[in-house]
Amino acid sequence: MISRFKDQVAVVFGAGRGIGEAIAFRLSNEGAKVVIIDILEIEVNLVKRKIIESGGDAEAHHLDISDEKIVNQCIDQIVKLNSKIDVLINSAGIVGPTNCEIENYELKDFLDVLNVNLVGAFNISKAVIPVMKKNNYGRILHISSIAGKEGNPGMIGYSSSKAALIGMVKSLGKELAQTNITVNGIAPALISSEMNRDTDPKMLEYMVEKIPMKRLGSVDEVASLCAWISSKEASFNTGTIFDISGGRATY
Repeated sequence: MISRFKDQVAVVFGAGRGIGEAIAFRLSNEGAKVVIIDILEIEVNLVKRKIIESGGDAEAHHLDISDEKIVNQCIDQIVKLNSKIDVLINSAGIVGPTNCEIENYELKDFLDVLNVNLVGAFNISKAVIPVMKKNNYGRILHISSIAGKEGNPGMIGYSSSKAALIGMVKSLGKELAQTNITVNGIAPALISSEMNRDTDPKMLEYMVEKIPMKRLGSVDEVASLCAWISSKEASFNTGTIFDISGGRATY
């Protein structure tokens, strides 16, 4: 395995399972010290243990990324222990109600999805950017969704939050374009992970049918793309949304 992240510190939010866990393992295998963060305390500690048992270096934190104060405290603690943060990857997110028409979609559910998927992304970006500026280097990557580009019916909260996240990525990419900090996003189609465990079967059938390859993506396929975007090799890419959709993306 190549060592693109040797001597780097990579913080992965939403690393307790699924895509985030696969990303954490990929970066660890490529030499990074990984800091894995999730609201799921048991899961995140298990991932930490598995990475260490496989020969990697990891630390773990559990928190709610929609809480700005807690996020700031966590980032401060990480910097005190590691002196820097080279990579920030945000895979934290919730789906919210699925196959649910807007008339039946509760405002509380809508706000809950926005608080995690959008406000959380704002909080962690705001907290880590000053650290990266001080080090004159950084790679920030947010996991959005094809739903944010094309919309999924019956998923108004999720689709809206991911569309707004795409706007945030494009804005920050331009804002930081001369700082040696890149900000990018990816827009996966349906990926086989725990995140889709509670998705309505009719919604899953709809999403798979929209994919020309007629299959779900894997977390390892996503992690592979994320590793390149977050490496020094991707030095001329910022404010970009990369598709990984099995051909579903239309623009």
